[in-house]
Amino acid sequence: MNNPPAVFPPAPDWSRTALGDSARWPDTLRLTVDLLLNSPQAMLLMWGPERIMVYNEAYAELVGPPSLRAPGGSVPAMQPAPWSWNAAALAAAREGSVSYRSANLTVWHNGQLGQQPFDLYYTPVRVAGETAGIMCTVAPARLASLADTDAPLRLLVVEDNADARYLVCETLRALGHDVEAVASAEEAVPLLSARPFDVLFTDVSLPGMSGVDLARLALQHSPGLSLLFASGYGDELTRHLEFPAQSLQKPYDIEQLQAVLEQIAAAR
Repeated sequence: MNNPPAVFPPAPDWSRTALGDSARWPDTLRLTVDLLLNSPQAMLLMWGPERIMVYNEAYAELVGPPSLRAPGGSVPAMQPAPWSWNAAALAAAREGSVSYRSANLTVWHNGQLGQQPFDLYYTPVRVAGETAGIMCTVAPARLASLADTDAPLRLLVVEDNADARYLVCETLRALGHDVEAVASAEEAVPLLSARPFDVLFTDVSLPGMSGVDLARLALQHSPGLSLLFASGYGDELTRHLEFPAQSLQKPYDIEQLQAVLEQIAAAR
């Protein structure tokens, strides 16, 4: 029996919003909005000096009143809770990525206003070196999970695809971990020598030095480093290595990534 064709919602008509025609957007805004709208994580973007708000369905379902409809694109009469709870959070986020655990936000839940704890992850979105917007990922507070692992893992992500690198880093931060990221093994080498990391999470196929060769070199400096590979071939290229490592086959989902990291944390 033939399955019915998938039905996708029409693309938003941004020309009717405060953001204007998307053809005139800077590339950074276009990429950020695409990632936000396609992410299963609750995400909210504040853009420009007007503080235009764009959000996805996951955000509207998690913290919004019943009337909230994604994707937004307007200047709200009242600032959303992830912005209004702490002015210092926004000031810090303009300078770099910051996170807050168990922040009490006043949100809608079961048709009523009330306070709930959330983990908030802020990332500046820059155009020509200047912060033009701030992305916020919102997740229910994960107190039990962080208590189980004692502390977030410190990960170095090596991924040459800019879109994939951005998305995996935002996901890892949403899971409560500390993340740095580079686009090549050559960029990773000095970081591994200069800073302590718990996990090297690298694509196997990289331009120049491969992820496997990077892992071998990294272990010479940090024998206790945990290794996690991402590959379109699963563990086919890594199952016979002379050192212990784990692999995720692309595309992987958040649950698979979280499960592997919990295993690594427990082993450490």
